[in-house]
Amino acid sequence: MSSSTSADLQLPDAIDLRRAELATLIKKFAPGFGIHQTAIKDLHLIRSDYPTEDLHQVHKPALCVVIDGRKEVRLANETYIYDPLNYLVVSVTLPIVGKVIEASAEQPYLCIRLDIDPAQLCRLIADVSPIGVPVPRDGERGLFLERTDVSLLDAALRLLRLLETPDDIAALAPFALQEIYYRLLRGQQGQRLHEIAIPDSQTHRVNRAIEWLNNHYAEPLSIDNLAQLINLSTSALHHRFKSVTAMSPLQYQKQLRLQEARRLLLSEQSDVSSIGYKMGYESLSQFSREYSRLFGASPSKDMARLRAKAG
Repeated sequence: MSSSTSADLQLPDAIDLRRAELATLIKKFAPGFGIHQTAIKDLHLIRSDYPTEDLHQVHKPALCVVIDGRKEVRLANETYIYDPLNYLVVSVTLPIVGKVIEASAEQPYLCIRLDIDPAQLCRLIADVSPIGVPVPRDGERGLFLERTDVSLLDAALRLLRLLETPDDIAALAPFALQEIYYRLLRGQQGQRLHEIAIPDSQTHRVNRAIEWLNNHYAEPLSIDNLAQLINLSTSALHHRFKSVTAMSPLQYQKQLRLQEARRLLLSEQSDVSSIGYKMGYESLSQFSREYSRLFGASPSKDMARLRAKAG
């Protein structure tokens, strides 16, 4: 009788085993294309059976873990690609462009998106800081990639398994969520989340500026007033804001205005000029020019293309 070699006896990689179970759960609770809300607050499951076109969006803070397929995200002029080997964290609200670049009917793009609850993150930081969260460093991007490991997938599995026993969600989901946050904070780039929560840090102040812009994007912007509001000098605001978002406050505001204008053009019956003025533009030509630069076509042509595709 021939003996088996060690190679013959090797078990599947631990990460692959967890990915396989996660893929099964995602397919069960996300049976078709799109973003699927789950019974667990802040947890969404995303599926696509084919590569997609660019999707412009204002992305709230979240963890995105790809189980199958690949996705590309662009922030200003920077490109990030994440896949089963690397998860994505968005730590502040950012206007980005994303598209699925690898997916098929046989092997769809499958992703777990967990919206980050800042209050829960802050509570956990207060508990874990004494045991070795990396020291915060001001001025890093509010979006980063990190290597996916078994411990994070285990925590994600515990969370998704609860979808099959919904009566257990209220009691057990908080523990799984806390473990996921803990794994993120203890990661090599955990300080990027940590520094957002420190009230006196410059990065936290930049996050306050980001929140203000998201609530007042259609209003005239005074950089001096914004800097005063968050207790930074004008030069420090420019420098720190660009470090976190890869763009200036004015460029950030422009992205918010144009993305909201596109949403309104699709959902309302208002004409292009009315939407432009509503977004704070003083002239239709300026609005059309900047819209075309971002979306690749004038507002009227872009709407015609999108509606034809939807129809």
